[in-house]
This record gives sequence, C-alpha cells and structure tokens, in this order.
Amino acid sequence: MALVYLKQNHDIDNQDYRRLNRVDMMTAGSDLRGLVQADLVEQSGVGRWTKYRLKVSVAENGDSPIGENEKKIIGYIQQQGSITNAECRELLGTNLDETSYILKKMTDKGVIKRLGKGRWTRYELP
Repeated sequence: MALVYLKQNHDIDNQDYRRLNRVDMMTAGSDLRGLVQADLVEQSGVGRWTKYRLKVSVAENGDSPIGENEKKIIGYIQQQGSITNAECRELLGTNLDETSYILKKMTDKGVIKRLGKGRWTRYELP
C-alpha cells in the first residue's frame, strides 16, 4: 500500500502510513524501516519530521510486470501479515512456476523473508 501511495505522491510519513494501513505508530515505523532496509525507499529527516520517498531506481522501474507484482505482494503482506504461494497465485493470477520465481526473486533481494518449508512456507516482510 505504501509503495502505491508513494508512486502517486511525493513522500509518506508515519502518520500517513498509519492512516492508510490502520496500524499503530510502532507497526508503521517498523514497516517503513523494512521498506528502507529492502532498498525500496529512502528516509530523510529525523523523528516526527521523517519522510520516506521512493528510490529513483524503484520509481523508474515501477512499471515493469515484476515491479507491479512486488507492490501487490507487499501490500497484501502489509494487510494480512504474510502470504503463501497459493495466496500469491490467486492475488496475481499467475501459475505455480511464475509465482515461485517472483517470490524467490523478492526473497533474494531481501524484500520479503521466507518462513517454513514445503507446503507450510509463508513469506513476510523482514
């Protein structure tokens, strides 16, 4: 949700994130720091004046099919807490191989982390 918001707006702060996702201040801060660590957004300012902006490379490449899929997956995880391969296939309308590739690519980039093995594998934000 935050990445979609940032694509349409210049920046986002903790208050905007809380309003959009209906979460508390600590959760918002943690989620936003996760996006910084995933190298998707950059942080400027300190404390209550902290703003987050899309990184230039993310903003320029945001229209690629994988970029759009990544945004959908991140938004789903922010709303639900985690996602499975089956939930991801339903969300994206992709097959097992495509979904596995996208999730692995996102895991390798550090955008999401993998929990569990086999049919019990779930993915969540770092």
